[in-house]
Amino acid sequence: MSRSSGWIVIIVVLGIMLGVVGGGIMGGLVGMYVARNTASPIASPVSQVIKAVSPAQAPITQNMTVNLASEVIGTVRAVEPAVVTVISNLGGATFGQGNRSAEASGSGVVISQDGHIVTNNHVIEGASSVFVIYSDGERADATVVGADPVTDIAVLKVNGQVPAVAAFGDSSALQLGESVIAIGSPLGNYRGSVTVGVVSGLNRTVQGTAQDSLIQTDAAINHGNSGGPLINLAGQIVGINTLVVRDSTSGDQAEGLGFAVPSNTVRSVAEQLITSGRIEYPFIGISYSEINPQIAAEMNLTSKTGVVVSQVTPNSPAQAAGLQARDVVTAINRDKIDENNSLRSLLFKYHVGDTITLTVERDGQTLQVQVTLVKRPA
Repeated sequence: MSRSSGWIVIIVVLGIMLGVVGGGIMGGLVGMYVARNTASPIASPVSQVIKAVSPAQAPITQNMTVNLASEVIGTVRAVEPAVVTVISNLGGATFGQGNRSAEASGSGVVISQDGHIVTNNHVIEGASSVFVIYSDGERADATVVGADPVTDIAVLKVNGQVPAVAAFGDSSALQLGESVIAIGSPLGNYRGSVTVGVVSGLNRTVQGTAQDSLIQTDAAINHGNSGGPLINLAGQIVGINTLVVRDSTSGDQAEGLGFAVPSNTVRSVAEQLITSGRIEYPFIGISYSEINPQIAAEMNLTSKTGVVVSQVTPNSPAQAAGLQARDVVTAINRDKIDENNSLRSLLFKYHVGDTITLTVERDGQTLQVQVTLVKRPA
């Protein structure tokens, strides 16, 4: 082998050795790089914290909404366009330097595409003319279809297209503690105000009024809310707000004592007013007291719910059916009279001329007594 060939062999061997050494070095460097950039959070918590607050990345924003709040918002958006402000012109009464006619304000809710609006009787009572203001500020003249002072319900009618219609729900299905929403125009100025509360009580009677079977709620109700809807989370009318109690006869102050006429009563009254313009109350002919624990104990009653007959009206259906004082009426057609259903509210299901069966307890016996309803005397 020549000298030049020997040098060639040496150069080749050196090249191979350099390649092996260089490859090892490069492989190590690459391994270190990969190890640093794929380290687990547990192995390198500091690097993860630094990475999380790095200004190179935008901060994460997460919107969280409580389910109840989202349901309330959606319900209000659906129903609020159907709620109106009711303005009553009181005719001859005047106020201010301009000698303008006095006005009374309340709230109402559209219940039909034909333009029927439910409000309170006391909102429109004595009015020479009435108009409504929709949620978008538009005004429409209204006529009074009919009114009932006993239930404090009135029906108005507007012409033209209405912005929205609210549906009735079943007030007998309400539960204590159930969330409800009141929408109206407190003080006549704050149109579309929303207050949220719960059903605080059922079948309430307010002293000094002819109303009973009322829904009690702690949703704030103020002057001007009268006639506005009390709705459930399904967006259904379960009551029409009618009054608030702020103090008692003894002078005690109260908060959160609002009352609404149950929707089942409102619907029945509204249907009759729309059909005939007046209400014919079915009449049995008894005076009575609702049973409470004190009455039950004093009379040694087996039933803890119902009504006790105190007087039977002469020449009435009750007298013809043989009802007597101290009889305990516990049901109408097997619908129990209890804290959720008063005798009056159950009677609203029937009409003059209907024959109903009363469940009566007398001297320890249970009787089924049939009574044919007549029109309530004026």
